[in-house]
Amino acid sequence: MSERLRLMAVHAHPDDESSKGAATMVRYVNEGAEVLVVTLTGGEAGSILNPAMDRPEIRENIAEVRRKEMAEAREILGVHQEFSGFVDSGLPEGDPLPPLPEGCFALQPLETAAEPLVRSMRTFRPHVVLTYDEKGGYPHPDHIMTHKVSVEAFDAAGDPERYPGTGEPWQPLKLYYHVSFPRERFERVAALLHERGLENPFAEWLERMKERKFPEWEITTQVKCDEFFETRDRALIAHATQIDPNGFWFAVPLDIQREAWPWEDYHLARSLVDTDIPEDDLFAGVREAVRT
Repeated sequence: MSERLRLMAVHAHPDDESSKGAATMVRYVNEGAEVLVVTLTGGEAGSILNPAMDRPEIRENIAEVRRKEMAEAREILGVHQEFSGFVDSGLPEGDPLPPLPEGCFALQPLETAAEPLVRSMRTFRPHVVLTYDEKGGYPHPDHIMTHKVSVEAFDAAGDPERYPGTGEPWQPLKLYYHVSFPRERFERVAALLHERGLENPFAEWLERMKERKFPEWEITTQVKCDEFFETRDRALIAHATQIDPNGFWFAVPLDIQREAWPWEDYHLARSLVDTDIPEDDLFAGVREAVRT
């Protein structure tokens, strides 16, 4: 007999769970694992990115609309999900950048921002935690804060001296960062599209990626989950204010995506169990540790 495996994915906003690691979560749900998405903010400051949804009644009720979208995506993915209750910081734009709004998530003291996540970890008791790297995957203040909060909670949840009153201590065993847009993936897709005489919707983006100066995280773990790409896309489209179903994200046929890159990619940042790199399973080393 083995204890049921548990995976927690920590995200900044509704829709992040469907654009990063969604097919992985569906795979593990189908294998019998329990999966919890923790959404740290309500996405109240998000722009409406789908022209069909840019209507006054949507803009005036964006917080409620995004909660309903999250509920639909959660059902499609088959995961549990909870909000931590913080307010979206928005993505500041301009030169110089304007200050963040008072009381937003990114301006919270670290212990204040991490306490709900520590409570969630001690309640759900995940073996594996997914989050963003120190740059947030991209430099949104809420994504960067999500990284800080996730690392703080991972380190603190098992310490009985820290965060008293948030439940019995629990130490997760592995912490991963999403590697959502590896350049090699887009190069492989581009090559297949060229072979078949199809236009590459990511051509300009790929050129910009080649000019990136900062180092990319090593992919230590590739989870094969291509049979769940369609479910991933349905969950993403459920976030109708954020995703245009006619946009370029869905322009590459699924059969080409599956052939080019049938994985979702991760960087193993912390592990308290023995595992061999490269991995093909987020629970590598964990399965043996939890076996009873």
